[in-house]
Amino acid sequence: MNTTARKGPSFLPAISVIAGAQLMVVLDISIVNIALPSIRDDLGFAQGDLQWVLNAYTLTFGGLLLLGGRASDILGRRSMFIAGICAFTLVSLLGGFAAGPGWLIAARAAQGVAGAVIAPTALALISTTFEQGKQRNAAFGVYGAVSGSGAVIGLLLGGALTDSLGWRWVLWVNVPIGIAIAIGAYYLLPRTAGNPGRFDIPGAFTVTGGLTLLVYGLVRAPEHGWSDVWTVTSFAAAVALLVLFVVLEARGSQPLMPLRIFADRDRAGAYAVAVLVGASLISTLFFLAQFVQEVMGYSPLRNGVAFLPNALCVLAFSGLAARLVTRIGAMPLMAAGAASMGCGLWWLSGIDLDTEYASGLLPGLLLFGSGLGLLFVPMAMTAVAAVAERDSGLAAGLLNTSQQVGGSVGLASLSTVAADATKDELPPGRPEPEQVARAVTEGWSTALSVSVGFVAVALIITLLVIRAKPQTFQAAGGARPREEAEAGG
Repeated sequence: MNTTARKGPSFLPAISVIAGAQLMVVLDISIVNIALPSIRDDLGFAQGDLQWVLNAYTLTFGGLLLLGGRASDILGRRSMFIAGICAFTLVSLLGGFAAGPGWLIAARAAQGVAGAVIAPTALALISTTFEQGKQRNAAFGVYGAVSGSGAVIGLLLGGALTDSLGWRWVLWVNVPIGIAIAIGAYYLLPRTAGNPGRFDIPGAFTVTGGLTLLVYGLVRAPEHGWSDVWTVTSFAAAVALLVLFVVLEARGSQPLMPLRIFADRDRAGAYAVAVLVGASLISTLFFLAQFVQEVMGYSPLRNGVAFLPNALCVLAFSGLAARLVTRIGAMPLMAAGAASMGCGLWWLSGIDLDTEYASGLLPGLLLFGSGLGLLFVPMAMTAVAAVAERDSGLAAGLLNTSQQVGGSVGLASLSTVAADATKDELPPGRPEPEQVARAVTEGWSTALSVSVGFVAVALIITLLVIRAKPQTFQAAGGARPREEAEAGG
């Protein structure tokens, strides 16, 4: 497939469109976090069901990202990019009119489907729109900054909108943004022809169904017990579907996830790290946003502002990582980032009823954001570096899938940990409000402590697996011999 590289003055408009779309998709993972109390009160959600406002989005998003990446490879990236933006915009408009929990959850799931087309296509467009070397690295720096800080920016924007206009605007804000991005994409991004191929519908069905049932079992277990028949059935069916998915992919002639994509150790390691980072990031923001609002008593807007230093650190250190990766390679940056994230999480896990922002939250947020900025850019670049042209959408989709699957499973798992710790902390009988608040905070603290373990494993994988050299991200070279052989095969 022939694509035209964008040069010179076209760089800024083109990357603005791609980054804007990625920001919109990432924002919607977290923008509803701060609005959750308002959504609960307005639509009558049960407290235990609130996480489905997040999981409905991340599950369809993560489960269909591979199919979305494959669609962009077959049907053309710009066409699928614009189609995804239009669908996302329409569903956001309809979701803002939700009259009950079912309507909102369905709208969030549909947003995830559209996002599953946008996200891998956006990342693949970077690889095919910008010249390899300085220009593409700069584009990855912008992409990484947006992806890493988008979740925190979502908290800030969600707080401002909820405070001033109401929670429905956390969905409606996508409408003018989506229209502007769709128009910009049509005029600013190069047309790309599709590659021959077909869609692996059985693969998409089995992986999405398996992940959905896995998260459903994790969400159900705290309330109904691990031995509950539907909990056990959910886990069993999830394992069966995911095993079937691997079998289908290994035997299929045009699989949704060709296993050859994992032959490169750096890429496989980057995907594994992405799973763990996704589990940590989404869960941490979910718990902390509730803690700051429910326990510390911050308004939605003040809650969002509280996370602004985190976002600024992500932006600053993403730019630094994009410049350094061509000098020192991926592993040192990813390792330093994971270590900083882990230290930040350890600090944040000390929250209690007496926590103050400046001494109790700010240091942890700064460390966590700095680490995320250092880690995310080289992780994304490693995942898509030197991949065969026909697999660029797949590689991008798999990176996003790893993050979102990690986020969904991580949030469900840590919510279970938090719920169990809260139950253990509650005194018998009818506890006082302060006792309830203390128990809930202890649950969140315990979950954050477990999240430190996720990042520690990511650090170990980075140290043992990632070997990408500075030359991998420089202008010379293109595809490595193994990738060229695969592309020809």
